Amino acid sequence: MMISAVLVFDQPIALKRLKRTLDERFLTFRRFRQRVVTEGDRAYWQDDPLFHIDNHIHVLALPGDGGKQELQTLTSDLTSTSLDFRRPLWQIHYIENYQGGCALLVRIHHCIADGISLVRVLLSLTDNSPEPRLSRVSTSSHTKSHAPQGLRQLASRALHNGQTAIDQAGLFLKSIRNDPGYPFKLATTAGNITVDLLKLGLAPAEPDTCLKTPLSGRKHVAWADPLSLAEVKVCARALRGTANDVLLCAAAGALQRHFIATGEATPECGIRVAVPFNLRPMRQPIETLGNQFGLVLVTLPVEETDPIMRFRQVQENMNRLKRSYQAQVTYSLLDLFGRGPDVLERRALSMLSNKASAVLTNVPGPKKPVYLAGAKLTQPMFWVPQSGNIGIGLSIFSYAGTVQFGITIDKNIKADPANVMGHFRESFAELLDAALHNNEQNTARAAS
Repeated sequence: MMISAVLVFDQPIALKRLKRTLDERFLTFRRFRQRVVTEGDRAYWQDDPLFHIDNHIHVLALPGDGGKQELQTLTSDLTSTSLDFRRPLWQIHYIENYQGGCALLVRIHHCIADGISLVRVLLSLTDNSPEPRLSRVSTSSHTKSHAPQGLRQLASRALHNGQTAIDQAGLFLKSIRNDPGYPFKLATTAGNITVDLLKLGLAPAEPDTCLKTPLSGRKHVAWADPLSLAEVKVCARALRGTANDVLLCAAAGALQRHFIATGEATPECGIRVAVPFNLRPMRQPIETLGNQFGLVLVTLPVEETDPIMRFRQVQENMNRLKRSYQAQVTYSLLDLFGRGPDVLERRALSMLSNKASAVLTNVPGPKKPVYLAGAKLTQPMFWVPQSGNIGIGLSIFSYAGTVQFGITIDKNIKADPANVMGHFRESFAELLDAALHNNEQNTARAAS
């Protein structure tokens, strides 16, 4: 259950400067100084009394010339290795002499925060120019907690829940005063949420393919050479869709090519991927971490051979999901079951994982290059973990005019990560050609 990142830089980073940046920007979040303590069925956060940054930063060198393949092998090994629960749940491996610069391999446990938050936290370490202005943070952010304070935590939660209920009641009364039809709208929304909950529960399990197989826990990680974001946007405009639609369509085409290459029958009803949906306002400052996301199940039409028709189906599926409450429903389910017995939580995760073959994330990053401790970030990649019996994670990340695409896949799944990366680029190229050709035909018809 780790969120992993590989960050490649154009020049070496001085280790002392890296640690200072982490101390002043990363460790201001108290969670990164805390460990998880478990007592029976209860778990809580506790400041690590022996915290030291050197326990979390490790320097490595790749064998030989240390190219992309060697870094992918190292990343695969570390993303298959658990973090040490005796300490705060994060690690950074500094990779020396990588392609004339360096790389950072970052692992952070999902219990600290969701992927969107952690990407924003990592990007908060960077600057828009090579010369940062670091300022010493207040030591009050590093204050230590004492005992587990179970009674105090319980009282705090009760107070928070009570205040939330009062706020919601006030909002409800205000809405009725402003809009007499609000109760009817509320009832309609409740009905739609109930329908989405039933649809989620009654959705059939995923088809039996090589993508759904008992998992080993050992992973392969790979990433493709980046695409041009400008070309992705050209394709989206030509098809009157979004860049997200284009990238999901390319992912569907990549999986279709995988089925063809391995000789396996392509599922006639497509396959579903679980897509994390951010429920935290993007402009809201990240003052506290934690998880605020739901999951939506997106059907990828891997059976459709025509790229334009495949795009239209993806677009229709995404538009339908945007009007649904599936993300809020899954968030509420996970939050509810997470507060109950472990057996309920396991059943909820099992139900969701049986309805998807992969997890797919698409996160927008900075539009311009950023710098960490003076070094330019040239290629960032992020992966979220997969729960239950899902063994594939697909990652799409836009950065500085490029689109990065990566995959993590369990070694028991009969798929070559490098081949899937190649299929993604081929699928996008096919869709772009078809979109431009289709656009030219439409322009010619309009002119005649």
